[in-house]
Amino acid sequence: MFAEVFVREAMSVSNNALVIANKIHASEMFYRLGFVADLINFICGLPVILFFWILFRQSHKYIVTLAIFFVIISNAIFATNIVNQLHPLLIYGNTNYLQVFQPGQLAVLSTMALQVQSQGYAIGLVFFGFYCIIIGYLIYKTRYIPKIFGILYAFAGFCYILNSFIMFLSRGFANPLFPYILFPAFIGELSVCLWLLIMGIREHKMERI
Repeated sequence: MFAEVFVREAMSVSNNALVIANKIHASEMFYRLGFVADLINFICGLPVILFFWILFRQSHKYIVTLAIFFVIISNAIFATNIVNQLHPLLIYGNTNYLQVFQPGQLAVLSTMALQVQSQGYAIGLVFFGFYCIIIGYLIYKTRYIPKIFGILYAFAGFCYILNSFIMFLSRGFANPLFPYILFPAFIGELSVCLWLLIMGIREHKMERI
């Protein structure tokens, strides 16, 4: 959320490529922190993937394995795509580029890289959305966690997928529902996270299944 909302979205409020480039240049460290936050998020997500696989492998081995395939693909897309966020820094940090191109041209190149990054992120969210739907289904079926959280988690996945396809199918890749459509997704993920951290797994339910 920090990387997407407070860094990328905050710096892309203007349609002026030169303004966006100047914002990035003026807040370079803040911009770099957004990149690092995303990277840490992808790394921390790996133990969560392992946790869900261990939790559901005995009762729903093949379904949870399918979910793992989806989330591994999404993480690979995210990690590869995020390099586009570094393009503006690479462009403005290379003195050879500064000598050849005009400031406006460099700004356009930087903005294009961010637009590619946005579309790549949306592609990754499609795969992540299916992962959330499958895990939500397993939470609902196994009752290790209250069923309502399974519904919320699956709905979060649906919101991610819907958000991406609205962007893909809109002229100019505009998405008027962002970030409103992602708010339910945030609630779905956060609710499961907080339940696991505070309440944990119902062990007696695990013994009965």
